[in-house]
Amino acid sequence: MPVYEYECQSCEEVTEIWQHLADEPVASCPSCKGQVKKIISMSSFQLKGGGWYTDGYSSASPAAKSAIDSKTPDCPCPPKVKKACDSC
Repeated sequence: MPVYEYECQSCEEVTEIWQHLADEPVASCPSCKGQVKKIISMSSFQLKGGGWYTDGYSSASPAAKSAIDSKTPDCPCPPKVKKACDSC
């Protein structure tokens, strides 16, 4: 369940509220009952380390690129065809 932050227009208090995606947005401040607006906050989602993005879609470091290159065969033959050329 996501955490949303709301800032009160009256008392300027920032409140974190856990809500389902289908829930209605909060309309009033829990402290002073003033009008609130939803604010954009930092996400807790982070991509760390290697993985699909580093290996396949980014400009990876030379060490990561050499690891990728060592996994791919030099043979131009389709995967289902075995021993079709001298490179296999």
